Amino acid sequence: MNMPSEHIRQPANPTYAYVAAFIEELYRAGVRHVVVCPGSRSTPLALAFAAQPEIRLWTHVDERSAAFFGLGMAKRSSTPVALVCTSGTAAANFLPALVEARLSRIPLLVLTADRPHELHECGAPQSIDQIRLFGTHVKWFVDLPLPEATDAMLRYIRTMANRAVSSSLAIPAGPVHLNFPLREPLVPEPSADSPLPPVEQRQTTAWYGRTESSPYVAVSNARFAPPPVHVVTELAQRLHAATRGLIIVGPQHDPELAGVLPQLARHLCCPVLADPLSQLRGFDNELVITSYDAFLRIKHNLPEPEFIIRFGAMPTSKPLVLYLQQQGHCPQLVIDGQNGWEEPTQLASELIYADQILFCQCLLASLKELSHPGVPGKSQDWLTSWQQRDQITQQTLQTMIQDFATPFEGRVFIELAAMLPTGATLMVGNSMPIRDLDTFFWRRNGYVRLMGNRGANGIDGLISTALGISAVAEHYEPVVLVIGDLSFFHDLNGLLASHLHQLRLTIILINNDGGGIFSFLPQAAHPDHFDRLFGTPLGLDYQQSGRLYGWPVHQAQTWEQFQSQLQMALQHEGMTIIELRTERESNVLMHRQLWKITEQALHDV
Repeated sequence: MNMPSEHIRQPANPTYAYVAAFIEELYRAGVRHVVVCPGSRSTPLALAFAAQPEIRLWTHVDERSAAFFGLGMAKRSSTPVALVCTSGTAAANFLPALVEARLSRIPLLVLTADRPHELHECGAPQSIDQIRLFGTHVKWFVDLPLPEATDAMLRYIRTMANRAVSSSLAIPAGPVHLNFPLREPLVPEPSADSPLPPVEQRQTTAWYGRTESSPYVAVSNARFAPPPVHVVTELAQRLHAATRGLIIVGPQHDPELAGVLPQLARHLCCPVLADPLSQLRGFDNELVITSYDAFLRIKHNLPEPEFIIRFGAMPTSKPLVLYLQQQGHCPQLVIDGQNGWEEPTQLASELIYADQILFCQCLLASLKELSHPGVPGKSQDWLTSWQQRDQITQQTLQTMIQDFATPFEGRVFIELAAMLPTGATLMVGNSMPIRDLDTFFWRRNGYVRLMGNRGANGIDGLISTALGISAVAEHYEPVVLVIGDLSFFHDLNGLLASHLHQLRLTIILINNDGGGIFSFLPQAAHPDHFDRLFGTPLGLDYQQSGRLYGWPVHQAQTWEQFQSQLQMALQHEGMTIIELRTERESNVLMHRQLWKITEQALHDV
């Protein structure tokens, strides 16, 4: 594996000429990172990537963690990341990350090595059926032909490289899978059985004045267009006539939406209910409502909305989803800029496929044409009622949480909202962390990128995803992961990447010795087998995990210690784990106590 790079750049056999042309074209198409897992059959791909200095190579031993690591890099950079593995079950371990990438619309290039066709279904080792291995969880699949270095095949493989990158980015973005059957020799040495054709027979001649850095096939993926003018005009007329509207923003990646959406909301005089992954909570705008998960649990006397506009994926908050279901008679408009169907409630009356920023700009322009000087504006009462509930709820929760004698998991996010510097990235695990983030991380003055794997909502690969985000983060950008103990255990292998590549990450480990979310579910009412089947306490000492990989693990006994340890971790160049031990049953009781006190506070007002 230490073959000098010039041996790859001047190939001695057709396999390396073919693979090197493919990888060169990936670079020209914009690929800058590849995650490589060790294996024999994938040797040509691994060595050829290693010989391409413009593409950074990241090694990872565990394929499942490696794929989530690549997912994190692609999620943070919004550019395709390549994954390479050998044949057999190695490829099958990519599946969980590809499921997440497909559902959350993240571009990945999956490059699996395979045995040649004559070694299929004959008992050859490390040989499985890899044809459409990932099924509908990838956007596009190609079983490539065996490598040749003829002029025609080199043109073909260059074209396929550009097509793969373009397909991964085309709306909706997602993973694509290219399967490479490879014959021996797998190392870059001359082969009498498969000689390299003469140079004049393997020159790609149809360049037509392209520069050296130009891709063989330049593919442009345009943004979604705004909706037709008559659609926007008709919608603007309806919204202009209404007085009670809601804008709901679910998980979405584009922080630029925060620049235009509040302008639209202000013109419509309606609140914006912003999911924590909406990228809107880092802007202290009074139109943005962030504690709805708490106060929508409570019986309220809010008037019914006259229209609802929703952007992004379905919100995390169950109380909000239940509230939407109660408004089944209300027109609900879903704006989807990714050509999908993010509407599990089956209540949408209209679905518009359009770039969400262009949509907001066009709708706002049309609404302004309907407004005339001297005409009274919309009443503030509807907006004010939401803002009052938001303010009272936050003040009540803040006061109560300060008085809790035992560690309360939700307070982690109040502390983070106060302490994270502008420009930081906060990644959260699924189950309880994302729900507590929703309830207790309110809007703040200073942008923080909030991220999570909410495509499939799994607990696997979260450490690896966060480390992938860290790998491509800006040098000034601290990355923090909040994760439960079961999710932490599930991806312990992922910690290896921090050791191999000396990555910067702060992990806040909320250790309640089991699956805390189950204590909130109906299963908790059946205690006879609850811990064995659902709570699943592991009783592990996670201090040992830090020693294994060479990173410090701190245990916060008080909130003062937590604040001090977090402050030091944000300045630390490596990885730090801060463990906060909590108790599942008391955590449930404290949550329920908060809802009761909040209900009383809102009732008094």
